[in-house]
Amino acid sequence: MVQPTKLSSLIFPSILFLSLLFLFLSSTSPPLYTTKKLLPLPSSTCNFSNGNWVLDPTKPDPFYNETCPFHRNAWNCLKNKRGNMGFINSWKWVPRDCELERIDPWRFLGLMRNKNVGFVGDSLNENFLVSFLCVLRVADHGAEKWKKKGAWRGAYFPMFNVTVAYHRAVLLAKYKWIPTQSTDSNQEGVKGIYRVDVDIPADEWTGIADFYDVLVFNTGHWWGYDKFPKVTPLVFYGHGEPISHPLGLLDGYRVVLENMVHYIQKEVPKNTLKFWRLQSPRHFYGGEWNQNGSCLFDRPLEENQLDLWFDPSNNGVNKEARRLNNLIKEALRGTDIRLLDLTHLSEFRADAHPAIWLGKKDAVSIWGQDCMHWCLPGVPDTWVDILVQLIRNSLE
Repeated sequence: MVQPTKLSSLIFPSILFLSLLFLFLSSTSPPLYTTKKLLPLPSSTCNFSNGNWVLDPTKPDPFYNETCPFHRNAWNCLKNKRGNMGFINSWKWVPRDCELERIDPWRFLGLMRNKNVGFVGDSLNENFLVSFLCVLRVADHGAEKWKKKGAWRGAYFPMFNVTVAYHRAVLLAKYKWIPTQSTDSNQEGVKGIYRVDVDIPADEWTGIADFYDVLVFNTGHWWGYDKFPKVTPLVFYGHGEPISHPLGLLDGYRVVLENMVHYIQKEVPKNTLKFWRLQSPRHFYGGEWNQNGSCLFDRPLEENQLDLWFDPSNNGVNKEARRLNNLIKEALRGTDIRLLDLTHLSEFRADAHPAIWLGKKDAVSIWGQDCMHWCLPGVPDTWVDILVQLIRNSLE
């Protein structure tokens, strides 16, 4: 047996010590050089509303067509023979700082298994809902129409046990018609009033707080003198009594927002994802809907045209969206309700409304062109992509 020498007995501890020292230094000291790879911003920090529309001939076809059973006829531009729909749907919204993924309906419904999504507000949220239902149906053709818990319309997706529905509450607050009594001689010309209780939510959505895991609110498109002219005005009540200093429409809107936001914060569970969709812009050109306003455009607007159309200081027919958005943002300050800003990206799309293709022979002569709602498939499909990505960011 060979005995270790004195030299080898000194060398091995030294090697062990140097090895341990090297490992320690390499773990606590920075490397002599680094190769930095710039990663894209995570989608949770992305401002999806900041970007531009790009004509993309390779963009995949919409998930659905005119045969979707959840369509509303007036928005079914394919069925109503609006031309150029392929071109209208070849524009892709591209955010500036990150990538917007197209919804994967199977993945989303899998993520939402045993959960429910609710929309509350006016017909622009219904427009949003119809797009959502038609997109999701491709992953579950057994989807059934659903109208429970006060919902105006919706669908149940049995493969995933998911419900997506819309509750019609155009002012969010409770309101009712009160005709003028024959003894009322001091309000000449007034046929009656719409009483709005600013502190009471509409019945259609008061019982839904525990049912939905995601809620999307909006109101604004009924807050105009075309809906409530001087002969049938809104009159605002608080605590059951008329508000002592009568409010105009904008002040009434602000007070309703404040009260509805307070109700949501108080009654809707904290773990419910809550969104408030900012206004969907109108595109009436040459007059209001009842003044021969039209939207017979074949391309999106240019960015340098937007302020001319939508800046309230220009006092145009489409000015209310940005004005109401400012009130919404103020009302939501300090809450856990998230802004769903779809206004700017939609401002470009003057080309994507139903216009004169409404599916009924006399619709335009009676109601004028529809430059407020959106053709489906169309712009609301991009809204769906954004909402789904925000939900995924929160739940995944």
